[in-house]
Amino acid sequence: MTAAPDLILTGAEVRTLDPGRPYATAVAVRDGLIAAVGEDRDVRDWRGPGTEVVALAGAHLVPGLVDAHSHPVWGLDMATGVDLSGVTGLAGLKAALAGAGRIDGWVIGFGLDHNAFEGRPVDRALVEDVLGGAPAFLRLYDGHSALATGAALAAAGVTGARDFEQRSEVVCDAGGRPTGHLVEHAAMQLVERAMPRPSYTARRRRLVELLGAMAATGLTGAHVMDAGDAELVGSVAEETVLPLRLRFAPWCMPGIDEAGLKELVAAQGRGGRHWVVDGVKFFMDGTVEGGTAWLEHADCHGQGTEAFWPDPEAYGAAVRQLHAAGVRTATHAIGDAAVRHVLDVVAGLGPGGAGRHRVEHIETAPDALLPRFAELGVAASMQPPHTAYTRADGTDEWSRRLGAGRAGHAWRLRDLRDAGATVALGSDWPIAHYDVRTVLATARAPRGAASARAGLTGLEALEGCTSHAARAAGEAETAGRIAVGHRADLTAFALDPVRAPADELAETPVRVTVTGGHVIHRGE
Repeated sequence: MTAAPDLILTGAEVRTLDPGRPYATAVAVRDGLIAAVGEDRDVRDWRGPGTEVVALAGAHLVPGLVDAHSHPVWGLDMATGVDLSGVTGLAGLKAALAGAGRIDGWVIGFGLDHNAFEGRPVDRALVEDVLGGAPAFLRLYDGHSALATGAALAAAGVTGARDFEQRSEVVCDAGGRPTGHLVEHAAMQLVERAMPRPSYTARRRRLVELLGAMAATGLTGAHVMDAGDAELVGSVAEETVLPLRLRFAPWCMPGIDEAGLKELVAAQGRGGRHWVVDGVKFFMDGTVEGGTAWLEHADCHGQGTEAFWPDPEAYGAAVRQLHAAGVRTATHAIGDAAVRHVLDVVAGLGPGGAGRHRVEHIETAPDALLPRFAELGVAASMQPPHTAYTRADGTDEWSRRLGAGRAGHAWRLRDLRDAGATVALGSDWPIAHYDVRTVLATARAPRGAASARAGLTGLEALEGCTSHAARAAGEAETAGRIAVGHRADLTAFALDPVRAPADELAETPVRVTVTGGHVIHRGE
């Protein structure tokens, strides 16, 4: 070592995920990179007069954990108002809304489970009697649909059905009256534009608090599946150290023109300390519960037979153009037809596509599609906590819509790993909680419709948030392992995340979180 390190972590059980040296007890950091990996006896030789030494007293140090699918900036708006995630039925929903505070006269809520409607169609008539005429906008948990009251629709000037370039819908009854159910982004945006919006100062404060809270669970990075807010993130990054590394993938939506595609290409590489634009996000479908997942065969309501892109071939053309420009793509694909179409498009790209494209969610997929991920070098990015929105007995909205056969192919983490795929793991916050310990735990012990399926091993789950997340982002040579020259992103747990039982891991204390060589979080 030519110069003294800035930071040394010692007295640890280090699991490096580096085949060349799987275990160690001490790690040295300099200029944001791993400078040395060794044993406690090496610390005396490494240490300089200005070196900070953190004694971990037997804590388990692993590569910094990464959420492979999150929305920490866009989610600030999504997770605004009253938290409805604990609501399980209509009576509870009415009670929550009756007691909800107002934001500039509006009732705004988020996290509402489709199952709370007890099988009834989503309709404003179910809740308007407890709101006293106040406009209300309630986001359903999936982030792809919402319920707006009549006053909210009136404020937005929505009086009937609309036509959109993407697969979206203002749901109307037989008489043409909007029911308040808004399906997919374009429909929701009609009302979102009329809603009160937090100030820049408030959003900045919430972002700093959120990223700090994420780091306290062991996270050192996130693959952000939206454009975020460059002004906001850039400002925070200039004034302080971002607790997480953020990799943004702005959206490419149906109807985009040549100029729009060129703008997406030009945006690649923009960023600052601990943040960068790297990739583009597509949607091939919506959600099962919203009836917008693209399925090979219709769901029980006759829905799900259409793609989010009205012309799926236009999606393929956009991917090909971005691929030719060297841009990575990530495509939201929940239904089996959506997953198949994305894989078909990547297969048509020819040589050079391996490792540059990924599929997000993959909630149901037949056997025949699984080996294609490894064959094509397409990463599978999955969110184990989403399984908690389903039920093992099949009585939830997701399972009912798909039917037993397709619900039996839920969240095939184990099968994709067995097929040789790169499987990166995330939370999709604010759709599910950002606590990465829960991501690891539910990857090992899936819930609901996936509970009968075998989960990942402890090591495979850890890899999903470290080495496999790095591979999915094209960062395998710089991240995902504790090795000299790799980024100094590190997480220390009180328990071994590989051997500890899943339920204990979900609550294990986080001793230290280090991002880019900076100690971001210190546990008690």
